Amino acid sequence: MEQRKEQSLQAILTNLGSVVVAFSGGADSALLLKMALDTLGPEKVLAATGRSDSLSDFELSGAVELAARLGARHEVLDTEEVADANYAANPTNRCYFCKTELYGKLRRLADARGLTHVVAGIISDDADDWRPGIKAAAEAGVRKPLADAGLTKADVRTLSKRLDLPTWDKPAMACLSSRFPYGEAITPEKLKMVERAEDALRELGFRQYRVRHHGNLARVELEAEDLARAVDPKIRSRLFTAFKVIGYTYVTLDLQGFRSGSMNEVL
Repeated sequence: MEQRKEQSLQAILTNLGSVVVAFSGGADSALLLKMALDTLGPEKVLAATGRSDSLSDFELSGAVELAARLGARHEVLDTEEVADANYAANPTNRCYFCKTELYGKLRRLADARGLTHVVAGIISDDADDWRPGIKAAAEAGVRKPLADAGLTKADVRTLSKRLDLPTWDKPAMACLSSRFPYGEAITPEKLKMVERAEDALRELGFRQYRVRHHGNLARVELEAEDLARAVDPKIRSRLFTAFKVIGYTYVTLDLQGFRSGSMNEVL
């Protein structure tokens, strides 16, 4: 990573003065929180995480633990995007409604705590993908220091490793609603099915995965090197049994393997 990008990020954060960090516990927001703490000091930084049915318990607990490890003040806010009919209908711009809900609450939190800006871990790579949440960020006045400093995902991982952040190689993990084909209604019950299915994969030692929900069929995406292990008779039997208990009638393995945002392939 170029030193000028890190210096630019520090300058951007310094100019912001004080911030609420939209903190998911992923690689991007973890780096943003760490840099904000180091640049501004803990008293001028607050990490905030939105808790809802679309965030797994595993990811939420990880965010809480990481914020504590970094020495950050941290608040968990309940968000109600799943109760929004616009979001629950699962249109192609679903993320816009989610982020509008989240950023609105973070803005009110910032005002209540006397902090100037809300910042999010948007990176320069995000401009190359379908990211309706970026529009919501712009409308809410949310700042994006990582992107403004020109940081890519590769930069995030390089700097995170140098700063000894445990998230430097953390797999990407989008919200649970991203597991559904556009147009299929999002419900708490379906989200819980996906969460439990992905818990089963993690408990069997898989690290990068997605369970795509197609009604009573679960389409499992794994990294290419894990496909052979998944069809080992013992692993396959355990997975199928677990998924049946969860409520899936059919379980299929996607031969293309894991790819982030695969539900966007239809767009």
